Amino acid sequence: MFGQRLRLARKRAGLSMRRLAELMDPKITAQAISKYEAGKMMPSSAILVGLGKVLDVSLDFLMGGQVGKLERLEFRKKSGTLARDRARAEAIVIDSLENYFAIEEILGIGQPGDAFKGMRCDYLASEEEIEGKADELRRSWHLGMDPIPSMCALLEEKGLLVIEADLPESINGLACHALRTRSDYPETDVIVVSSRTNVERKRFTLAHELAHRIIHSTGNPAIKLETAMNRFAGAFLVPSEHLISETGAHRHGITYYEIIRLKRIYGVSAAAMVLRLGQVGILPRSAIERAFATFARAWRKDEPEPIRDGEGFGAFEKPSRYRSLVWRAVGEELISPIRAAQFLHQPLEEIEKRIRGPQVQ
Repeated sequence: MFGQRLRLARKRAGLSMRRLAELMDPKITAQAISKYEAGKMMPSSAILVGLGKVLDVSLDFLMGGQVGKLERLEFRKKSGTLARDRARAEAIVIDSLENYFAIEEILGIGQPGDAFKGMRCDYLASEEEIEGKADELRRSWHLGMDPIPSMCALLEEKGLLVIEADLPESINGLACHALRTRSDYPETDVIVVSSRTNVERKRFTLAHELAHRIIHSTGNPAIKLETAMNRFAGAFLVPSEHLISETGAHRHGITYYEIIRLKRIYGVSAAAMVLRLGQVGILPRSAIERAFATFARAWRKDEPEPIRDGEGFGAFEKPSRYRSLVWRAVGEELISPIRAAQFLHQPLEEIEKRIRGPQVQ
């Protein structure tokens, strides 16, 4: 494991073995680094500390303890993303999961049941069937047809780990399966979103990743997998039945005011909202094409009247389970305030203030 972590940290830093050796204090050779990464040799404690300083990673990250490896990594990235950026994102995820799994172990939390049992499929006969799968999942989870207040909270409740992190600018998010070092734990589904992503895109990304947990394959050359994921995400976030009740079944056109109102009702982007109006059949195809040829042309890049943090869906669309677990461990005196500060990356003074609460004069 150490060799894998060292290689990842070196790639994240964009360093060759030779350059890393040159920067090290105490001095080592590139050949020694090669042996470390191949698992043929372990460094002394002094060299280990030096590696951590040069690579700007913790010793916990290098030595590992909870995360065995990440499998089936799927990046949501821009074209031309560098290998260094992918390595940096992977390192960020591993570092976050080390803490996440550690606090779960401290609290003795086991693995949740399978929230997708009986829901998975590997064949879709039509795009209408995708809509049916989204509605079926809502019924199975007793969600009704109203807008979902928080996709983060919903997925965390269903056993997926959701992490928001400061990813490289070229990467919007990623999904993977994390294997723990303990063999008695099954693999864990992990979804990571960039802290730079706006609320609308974040919710759609989470719904898109949820779709991947339901639809493994379309089994149909007429339906591309990513197209099916996007259709599921739209149907899950904006159920046709609810949308029709808001707009009417058939429209010749729609105003900008109405689109902004709808995007704020459902927490999706204006572009996704226009596409959804076409998918449901509320607007004819000609109206959708005209919209993206005129007033909605720039909406795929620039979100009109974006939902702000702390406003509407922006007040709820944050992962909260990890933080809640840390504070639970503090309350049960299973970890010290100092350890809580390390887990939450906050000053000890702030942690102690939140433990004491307001002081009466």
